[in-house]
Amino acid sequence: MSASRRKNIQTQSSKEFTGIDLKKPALYAAGLIGVKVALQHTFKEMGVIKSFQTLAHMNQEDGFDCPGCAWPDPENRSKLGEYCENGAKALAEEATSKVVDNAFFSNYSVQEISSWSDYKIGQSGRLVAPMILKPSSNHYEECTWEEAFRVISDHLHALASPDEAIFYTSGRSSNEAAFLYGLFVRAFGTNNMPDCSNMCHESSGVGLSETLGIGKGSVKLEDFDKAEVVIVMGQNPGTNHPRMLSALEKCKSNGGKIICINPLQEAGLIRFRNPQEFSGMLLNGHGLTDVFLQVKINQDVSLLKLIEKKLAALDKVNSKVFDHEFIEKYTEGYESLLAHLDKHTEKELLELCGVDEKLIDEAVALLAKKNKIIICWAMGLTQHKNGVENAKECVNLLLLKGSLGKPGAGTCPVRGHSNVQGDRTVGIMHYVSKELNASIKNTFGFDAPDHEGVDVVKAIPAMHEGKAKVFIALGGNFVSAASDTEYTAKALQNCDLTVQISTKLNRSHLITGKTALILPTLGRSDKDLKDGKQRHFTVENSMGIVHQSKGFLDRISDDLKSEPEIVAGIANAYFKGNHPVKWKLLGSDYELLREKLGEVIAGFKDMNTKSKGSGYYLPNNVRDLDFRNLPNQRAQFSNTNLPIHNLKENEYLLMSIRSHDQFNTTIYGLNDRYRGIHNERRVLFMNESDMARENLKKMDVVNIMSNYDGQERKVFQFLVIPYHIPKGNLAAYFPETNPLIPIQEYADKSNTPISKSVRVSVEKA
Repeated sequence: MSASRRKNIQTQSSKEFTGIDLKKPALYAAGLIGVKVALQHTFKEMGVIKSFQTLAHMNQEDGFDCPGCAWPDPENRSKLGEYCENGAKALAEEATSKVVDNAFFSNYSVQEISSWSDYKIGQSGRLVAPMILKPSSNHYEECTWEEAFRVISDHLHALASPDEAIFYTSGRSSNEAAFLYGLFVRAFGTNNMPDCSNMCHESSGVGLSETLGIGKGSVKLEDFDKAEVVIVMGQNPGTNHPRMLSALEKCKSNGGKIICINPLQEAGLIRFRNPQEFSGMLLNGHGLTDVFLQVKINQDVSLLKLIEKKLAALDKVNSKVFDHEFIEKYTEGYESLLAHLDKHTEKELLELCGVDEKLIDEAVALLAKKNKIIICWAMGLTQHKNGVENAKECVNLLLLKGSLGKPGAGTCPVRGHSNVQGDRTVGIMHYVSKELNASIKNTFGFDAPDHEGVDVVKAIPAMHEGKAKVFIALGGNFVSAASDTEYTAKALQNCDLTVQISTKLNRSHLITGKTALILPTLGRSDKDLKDGKQRHFTVENSMGIVHQSKGFLDRISDDLKSEPEIVAGIANAYFKGNHPVKWKLLGSDYELLREKLGEVIAGFKDMNTKSKGSGYYLPNNVRDLDFRNLPNQRAQFSNTNLPIHNLKENEYLLMSIRSHDQFNTTIYGLNDRYRGIHNERRVLFMNESDMARENLKKMDVVNIMSNYDGQERKVFQFLVIPYHIPKGNLAAYFPETNPLIPIQEYADKSNTPISKSVRVSVEKA
């Protein structure tokens, strides 16, 4: 990379304010305004007729899967449209008519584009041809697919060891693409397969695997209809999984109760105006939350332990509070758990969690009488130093109540990206599975590597220290998604080659190695044609259903390839036909690829047939109360520890959050309508008593600092917004605050970054 390019590239979004319009937080989600905003986005990018035609095919049985979240589709799909506001925004982003082509890159250098906001970069348009950024150049230029594959092959062959390459995967990839990608990486000779789940639900996977024997949730969508109590923890479904609100609404209409546990009270969990019902469009809709427990950041374990202690006290009076028959038959560690709970007083736990005890008692009264209980959670539980133990404490409560393996009960970690769960299921993982390696050997005839690779937080130092020299990303926006932005950027810039397989331009295309490639791929909504015949791929949703997805729109460029075709092209160029796997054939024949996937991965046999229509459920041992793979063949209670933060007098805990105009690192707009923020992202939500302590007023400008191991990290120019958030807690949007998260701070066992509990201080700018 040229010195001038390295010096001038900007790794973060613009620090300029965009003109904030501050309003009161909303008291409901969706409704008529949600429909209006959704259509505004699609009309702008696609036009009126194309918008309605395409939206009608999203999340339908013979249509395409939403490129947004992984919430499952109901068996009977709505004819009015099976999508939400943010799903429509995701479609608009993907189906835009604007293009990023050779002329675009001739006009704009990587330095200039990097000075744009993330929003402006994302609005540039669809990538339409392979692009290369050469070491001596400041502009991408068009290249052929053959040249791109040759450049990758040459760099991979030049490595001293296969472990000098990093192969990242995003949750937007299909099962077919991810399986073929993992197959190539193992054939190449490494398990360096970090993926986006390392940064989100890895803590859930570890916690659930160690306690229940599977790293996935156990509930089905229809369980929400039967649940007596649904607990929503560390999650904002109104923005991040809006279609979940329909499931919560059904729970309420059937007599169920909803307990919400979160540092912020979110509009979507206050009231839901279902846009497919008269009451939602024109009336007040339905209230959702029965009990709101405003817990302090990362004190969920303290709160759950307090609830369990109170339930245990009731159980001594009435032994029907806990399901003792279930506990005796299926679990291990019950007596140890009770003894562990006795080490903490109710007063201690109450002070730590910061919740009004009267409200806690209301929740306890509900839980004491019910056993059809679902616990849902997301990043608010997983992205902490004790993220794994947060998940385990949820399991403890469910085990005490016998709330597993029955209708209306179970675990529900709500996944973010639409196939992040499927990627892991089909083999994207950095650790070694002897069973998987044996299946690969049996089906394809080669030995997969038997040594562990690196996950996200270990891959970044490897690149930073020069131990890894090639980075290839199957989707995603790695530099903006990862923690410690400046450190991550330098790590990527230390590489000899970086490769991004993408649909649209993002900041990771600008933070590059000495040579960089952009390989444009088909989106979810694009038709995937071969010899005039349309192909489909499959995904796995958040509840373990594998189903097909078939695009609707004509591709925006004839120079696009599908992800399996791109992976096969890389593999074929590298092996030059000298390998037992027929890469090009698998990359073009999806039916054959799925047959081979079914031979290698349990649960995928006959998926060519079973994945049609509504799809099929993968095996789930918890639903069958089968714990044979756990110690003594029983589900495990866990003795978790209380979180320790050691805040100094001037420090706060900061959690990163999404705005309503955002999905992961993709910025759809500058509004956070539900929280009352319009036309601005550089804001800091703060308790008014903390503002007074810091001598700050509404709209004052501050810088935010974190200090770990004597190294200060700082982000600049944030507007202070008084907000109903617990004292000592702060909230701000990511990726703007990702530079504050130190690379060396991550969850025990799962290595998930501590994005939701960063120790920070503030200063007036």
